[in-house]
Amino acid sequence: MFKSRKPGQDDAWEGVVTDKSRGMLDGANMYHFVELRLSDGRSTKVRIGRRLFKEVTVGDRLVKRPGADPVKG
Repeated sequence: MFKSRKPGQDDAWEGVVTDKSRGMLDGANMYHFVELRLSDGRSTKVRIGRRLFKEVTVGDRLVKRPGADPVKG
Protein backbone atom coordinates (compact mmCIF):
# COMPACT_ATOMS: atom_id res chain seq x y z
CA MET A 1 0.00 0.00 0.00
CA PHE A 2 1.08 3.60 -0.39
CA LYS A 3 1.08 6.58 1.95
CA SER A 4 -1.63 9.07 0.95
CA ARG A 5 0.29 12.20 2.08
CA LYS A 6 -3.04 14.03 2.25
CA PRO A 7 -2.80 16.85 4.82
CA GLY A 8 -4.83 16.29 7.98
CA GLN A 9 -7.68 18.65 8.81
CA ASP A 10 -5.82 20.05 11.85
CA ASP A 11 -2.41 20.36 10.13
CA ALA A 12 -0.85 23.80 9.69
CA TRP A 13 2.18 24.63 7.58
CA GLU A 14 3.50 26.96 4.92
CA GLY A 15 6.21 26.46 2.38
CA VAL A 16 7.55 27.02 -1.12
CA VAL A 17 6.88 24.55 -3.95
CA THR A 18 10.14 22.96 -5.12
CA ASP A 19 8.68 20.22 -7.37
CA LYS A 20 5.37 18.94 -8.76
CA SER A 21 4.43 15.37 -9.65
CA ARG A 22 1.40 13.19 -10.25
CA GLY A 23 0.74 9.51 -10.60
CA MET A 24 -1.80 6.71 -10.59
CA LEU A 25 -0.58 5.02 -7.42
CA ASP A 26 -3.54 2.65 -7.13
CA GLY A 27 -4.01 2.15 -10.87
CA ALA A 28 -7.38 3.93 -10.97
CA ASN A 29 -7.09 7.45 -9.53
CA MET A 30 -4.75 10.30 -10.42
CA TYR A 31 -3.02 11.81 -7.38
CA HIS A 32 -1.31 15.23 -7.45
CA PHE A 33 1.69 15.99 -5.23
CA VAL A 34 3.96 18.93 -4.51
CA GLU A 35 7.34 18.87 -2.80
CA LEU A 36 7.58 21.76 -0.32
CA ARG A 37 10.42 23.44 1.51
CA LEU A 38 8.74 24.42 4.77
CA SER A 39 9.45 27.65 6.61
CA ASP A 40 11.55 25.75 9.18
CA GLY A 41 13.84 24.39 6.44
CA ARG A 42 12.47 20.84 6.26
CA SER A 43 11.19 19.33 3.01
CA THR A 44 7.99 17.32 2.66
CA LYS A 45 5.76 15.92 -0.04
CA VAL A 46 2.00 16.55 0.25
CA ARG A 47 -1.03 15.62 -1.80
CA ILE A 48 -3.16 18.46 -3.15
CA GLY A 49 -6.26 18.76 -5.31
CA ARG A 50 -6.20 18.89 -9.10
CA ARG A 51 -7.38 22.49 -9.31
CA LEU A 52 -4.64 23.78 -6.97
CA PHE A 53 -2.07 21.59 -8.77
CA LYS A 54 -2.88 23.34 -12.05
CA GLU A 55 -2.59 26.81 -10.43
CA VAL A 56 0.78 26.44 -8.68
CA THR A 57 4.24 26.50 -10.20
CA VAL A 58 7.66 25.88 -8.70
CA GLY A 59 8.50 28.85 -6.48
CA ASP A 60 4.91 29.57 -5.39
CA ARG A 61 4.07 29.65 -1.68
CA LEU A 62 1.38 27.33 -0.27
CA VAL A 63 -0.29 27.85 3.09
CA LYS A 64 -2.31 25.29 5.06
CA ARG A 65 -4.29 26.52 8.06
CA PRO A 66 -6.10 24.25 10.57
CA GLY A 67 -9.59 23.37 9.33
CA ALA A 68 -8.92 24.56 5.77
CA ASP A 69 -7.48 23.16 2.55
CA PRO A 70 -4.06 24.29 1.27
CA VAL A 71 -4.19 27.55 -0.73
CA LYS A 72 -1.78 29.52 -2.85
CA GLY A 73 -0.52 32.40 -0.80
